[in-house]
Amino acid sequence: MMEDSGQSKLLSSISANQNDELPIFNVHSEPVMIEAINVISLLGKSNKVIIRAKGDSIPNAVAIANIITEKMLKGNSKIQKIVVDTEMPAGIGKMLSTIEIVLQKN
Repeated sequence: MMEDSGQSKLLSSISANQNDELPIFNVHSEPVMIEAINVISLLGKSNKVIIRAKGDSIPNAVAIANIITEKMLKGNSKIQKIVVDTEMPAGIGKMLSTIEIVLQKN
């Protein structure tokens, strides 16, 4: 039963981009190591993964990318691209920073 809830959390954090090319992992407020393991499982299925975060989750996304490239898959993975952007949601009046980190497994 516990595996099912873990799988559902993982599936809720994963989406496909418009071209269905690369899996996208959306970072939330889960512990960083759990999310890093979820990203590793995605890298097992695809050689590239996009880690996406907004606002206060950005430091967690950077930590996940560093854990994977410097600890878990050191020498077997790299950060291919980082895209930093800002969006202004309608009606809120505040800008919201976003980041996309593309991880590639060698």
